[in-house]
Amino acid sequence: MTAATPHGLSSLNGLRVVELGVWVAAPSAAALLADWGAEVIKVEAPAGDPMRNVFGAIGIDGDQPNPAFALDNRGKRSVVLDLRDPKERQHFDDLLATADVLITNLRPDALEKLDLEPHATAERHPRLVYCSVSGYGLRGEDRNRPSYDIGAFWARSGLAMQMADSDGSPLNARGGIGDHVTGLAALAGILGALLEQRQTGTGRVVEVSLLRTGTYVLGWDLGLQMALGKVAGSEARDHNQSPLMNPYRSADGRWFFLTGLEAGRHIGPVCRALGRPDLLDDERFADASALRRHRTEVISLLDEIIAEGTLEEWAERFDREGVWWAEAQSPSAVVVDPQLLANDGFVTVGDGALRSVNGPVTFSDFTADREVGVPLLGEHTAEVLEELAERSGRGLAG
Repeated sequence: MTAATPHGLSSLNGLRVVELGVWVAAPSAAALLADWGAEVIKVEAPAGDPMRNVFGAIGIDGDQPNPAFALDNRGKRSVVLDLRDPKERQHFDDLLATADVLITNLRPDALEKLDLEPHATAERHPRLVYCSVSGYGLRGEDRNRPSYDIGAFWARSGLAMQMADSDGSPLNARGGIGDHVTGLAALAGILGALLEQRQTGTGRVVEVSLLRTGTYVLGWDLGLQMALGKVAGSEARDHNQSPLMNPYRSADGRWFFLTGLEAGRHIGPVCRALGRPDLLDDERFADASALRRHRTEVISLLDEIIAEGTLEEWAERFDREGVWWAEAQSPSAVVVDPQLLANDGFVTVGDGALRSVNGPVTFSDFTADREVGVPLLGEHTAEVLEELAERSGRGLAG
């Protein structure tokens, strides 16, 4: 594993990332690079990244703390440039000349208007790793179609319909999930291109889209569709073909999942934990095939038994018998989960007044809780332009 310093990975020390991003997908990838020690300069339009004001946009008091923006923008420097102005666009091009990575999720038509088409920009800056994050990709008739993750990642990919409820209504997913998964894909692509850049001295264009990432996430189902011409959709809880991979509710109203994927292996521990070893002689519990054939009856019986005890009671029994299970936690429980706390699941931001979710990766000899701040809009504009001027020897950039 690469050696690390208290301030980040040594492999990312001195790495300069320019982000021309809004909302979530591209900023989330850049935020993880910042967490890991890269220098990230967030270039914003004069009005700022609209994610700064997301609460006001949906009718909530705009003075609320913005943990969503903090998660994807902590540790960056904010520079305001109006790229419609030729002079300020030149500042941006000068900035790219100093950068290792550009990551953006502007649509292709917007990039072309700003003279930032990916391949042309890469030709001007041959060392640059240029990562384009888009809704639908850089080619095709829908390349400029506007989309949040609910459109391209969830709806267009097939995920929402494959997770439809019992009446066939597609899943209306929580915000940011598809964006953050796509951000991880972008991060992987950037790091792969950086490895090559360090060997060859040359960058390349990295393309990531919400649509491609969504279809990759649904790859098992789409693979079956292509191979067999059909695939099963989602099932109601009481008709789940795998009763031991199913949610149940205890007497105190708390939900949990049994996670016995290998049913033949898990039937015994489950029946013993439920205090019903006699069920092992019931033909409905004979093996995985029997459970599937009699799933409605099995789930109904398990519901009756489990409704007789609290989750605390079942937890003790399950753990004693080696049953695989997990509580379906609410957000209020997750943020105080001792297992997450023991594994650096959260960090403090700025002066410590705001807790934030940590990235998904931990490195040895790495201080995860750096209390980095969230930049104000344009907070570092003068500072960064002065640095560019000093590099060029022109004095203060105008």
